[in-house]
Amino acid sequence: MKVVILCGGQGARLREETEVRPKPMVEIGGRPMLWHIMKLYAHYGLSDFVLCLGYKGYVIKEFFMNYEARTTDFTIRLGTNSSIEYHNAHPEEGWAVTLAETGESALTGARVRRVRDYLEPGTFCLTYGDGLGDIQLDRLLRFHRAHGKIGTVTAVRPPGRFGEMRVNADQVTSFAEKPQVSEGFINGGFFVFEREFVERYLEDRDDLILEREPLQRLAADGELMAWPHEGFWQPMDTYRELKLLQELWNSGSAPWKVWE
Repeated sequence: MKVVILCGGQGARLREETEVRPKPMVEIGGRPMLWHIMKLYAHYGLSDFVLCLGYKGYVIKEFFMNYEARTTDFTIRLGTNSSIEYHNAHPEEGWAVTLAETGESALTGARVRRVRDYLEPGTFCLTYGDGLGDIQLDRLLRFHRAHGKIGTVTAVRPPGRFGEMRVNADQVTSFAEKPQVSEGFINGGFFVFEREFVERYLEDRDDLILEREPLQRLAADGELMAWPHEGFWQPMDTYRELKLLQELWNSGSAPWKVWE
């Protein structure tokens, strides 16, 4: 099953960190936020990734192109018949990472649409490159398969500066992006979709925002379900939130670190 991760945003509120790298490459404990998200999925056996690149996408490409050299010992033979021999394995061995350029200025809906050629028929996962949680992905997938709808969104209850979802018996009845007051569930990312969502609800235009027309239409059609997550969930939108995540990691008690 493919895991699509949105990695193209500029992260304007973290400008000092994102002047030279995309937001998902901001580090927590010496590793990019993106790596932490991928480790969470891989823990549940989901290690076939499609990364939607945009702003400074070459930084992410270079990170993975040089991953073996960063994480293992190796012998390099110089000259016209140069070669590299890697000597030891690393925990990420076997990951498949597709790096797809989806446009410098494209918004979230457009980015997902533009990786459709890398998606297989059936189910795929989707999340943002700037949010972490101790999400039980096995339970999320069981929930999605059981209800038989096109989409599932992980519903969380953080502070009220986010968009609000209205939920009735696990079905999303409306989807509103960033109202003034939020008292209900909010979009925590960690989506599960059927391929049908891409074909029916997404158009290939730069200004298409996933969280507006596509998800609002999906909810109006009765095809978007909410999986409530009562555990840890934290986005990285501000320096305060970045510092919080760094402190949790440094303390040795990061809730999202479910892998060994």
